[in-house]
Amino acid sequence: MNPCSIILLLSLASLSAVSGIFIAHKAQVLVYNDLAAGTDLVVHCKSKDDDLGVRHVAYGSYFEFRFRPDFFFTTLFHCTMQFNGATHRFDIYDQERDEATCHHCVWKVRSGGPCLIVDYDMCYPWK
Repeated sequence: MNPCSIILLLSLASLSAVSGIFIAHKAQVLVYNDLAAGTDLVVHCKSKDDDLGVRHVAYGSYFEFRFRPDFFFTTLFHCTMQFNGATHRFDIYDQERDEATCHHCVWKVRSGGPCLIVDYDMCYPWK
């Protein structure tokens, strides 16, 4: 093998190892229905590449999804949520906002907006 080929292979191996550090983890998002008892939540989440479909989430239940955030910090999943005859929208995973905060993101959907559960509740208004 000539020296140029060896350098190219070593460069590709290094790049793979370095980029793997940044994108090796998978993110997990759980969306809990924390509305009033008996209130069903209809959720439709998608990104620019993936449509997760419509989910019906009973009070006290949840649905979850997993994905690998991209290398350029542009991963975005937005959800339309319906309950009590109203429709709301929220970016349930915004890589710029969430990358440092959570890889296992637990959201409780409440009437005033979704709350990210970390050491305390970080609540956001609907968009």
